[in-house]
Amino acid sequence: MYLTKEVKAEIFKKHGGAENNTGSTEGQIALFTHRISHLTGHLKKNRKDFNTERALVKLVGKRRSLLDYLKNKDIERYRSIVKELGLRK
Repeated sequence: MYLTKEVKAEIFKKHGGAENNTGSTEGQIALFTHRISHLTGHLKKNRKDFNTERALVKLVGKRRSLLDYLKNKDIERYRSIVKELGLRK
């Protein structure tokens, strides 16, 4: 599923609190997770697409940085977003 304006607004509404709250850490993590899952599916079909692979690695790093920030700032918010998105076991 592509990232349309409506999908992006729905992600931020669900995780960021409001559609226009695009700066919330939880919303950004959810958006990155959506994009990561899309790129992963693309790379399963196109194994030699190295530009997409590089973009995926950069996105994973950005999400990791945001998760580390949230973990240090508010551990309860970190635990809730990880549980919602299913990032850890």
